[in-house]
Amino acid sequence: MTYLLIIIAISAFAIYWIITSSKRKAKQRKSIASIPFPAQWRKILRKNLPFFYQMPADLQLQLKDKMQIFLAEKQFVGRQGQTINDEVRVTIAAQACLLLLNRNTDFYPFLKTIVVYPAAFITQHEQYDASGIKTQDARVLLGESWTRGQVILSWRDSASGGADFEDGHNLVIHEFAHQLDGESGVTNGAPPLNKDQSYQEWSQVLSSEFAELQKRARTGEASFLDKYGATNPAEFFAVTSEVFFEKPKELKQIHPDLYRQLAEYYRVNPVDWKL
Repeated sequence: MTYLLIIIAISAFAIYWIITSSKRKAKQRKSIASIPFPAQWRKILRKNLPFFYQMPADLQLQLKDKMQIFLAEKQFVGRQGQTINDEVRVTIAAQACLLLLNRNTDFYPFLKTIVVYPAAFITQHEQYDASGIKTQDARVLLGESWTRGQVILSWRDSASGGADFEDGHNLVIHEFAHQLDGESGVTNGAPPLNKDQSYQEWSQVLSSEFAELQKRARTGEASFLDKYGATNPAEFFAVTSEVFFEKPKELKQIHPDLYRQLAEYYRVNPVDWKL
């Protein structure tokens, strides 16, 4: 009986702690968002992120609020001589927070640090052959998203992605889509959906589109979607997220069902943003 009472007491305290912590976090975030958006940050938006001024006014305000919270909670670290200043932080945060608009989100809860390199970087990955021998595989990358609390980005490509928002390629959106995907516990192209979304419809549409892209990649047929998305379902979700924000009109016309699923997930309709 005593053991049972102890378990009940511990459970009650845990629930109380979770509720209290959640309320405290919400209060802190509300306070951060109420601070006036710095004038210097507005200049950076105007200079580096022209897409911002194509968005509806209410989404502009919402994005700025989310950026302030994001920048207060996440740490930026430079590598290979990369300086971390407001230009780097704001340019990356604006693109990352696009994925959070109109959504009940916890601001990439598993993400602690954004590591920024000046340009493409080399990473070493361990791999094992059929006989079990371990080797080091060197890869040249523009970005990586880790489940261990890090996103790694090339500053050159992060900046160019924000400046050219019509080519269908955006490094920051790609890597942060992986972070959203991983919130389910595994990065597999099936992020936690909104309450009113159907997992069955999501699976049917994205699986069918992924299979079609894989077929085109095998046969060499032309494709609107980048064939890197045929690598696996996780990359497919990240690639289509890039196109959803950067080439929404074309995506809606060529892949209407895919566009609808992404619009329901991201809670925005970027077709209306393009002038």
